[in-house]
Amino acid sequence: MTDTILDSAASVTQSPEIIHVTDHRIACDGGNGALGHPRVFLEMGEAGEVTCPYCDRLFVLDDH
Repeated sequence: MTDTILDSAASVTQSPEIIHVTDHRIACDGGNGALGHPRVFLEMGEAGEVTCPYCDRLFVLDDH
């Protein structure tokens, strides 16, 4: 019988970074300087949250 060992890093899904903001319109550049992505401007809309299409960061509008 052959034993199968799974790499634990391959089976763990990393959750997106959640960033709390106070404005409905935000800009995201990946946050890593030259290693980031092109700056995109995102609009929250009525949902109160938006996900960056490049890096999957989740921006959530604070209720303050």
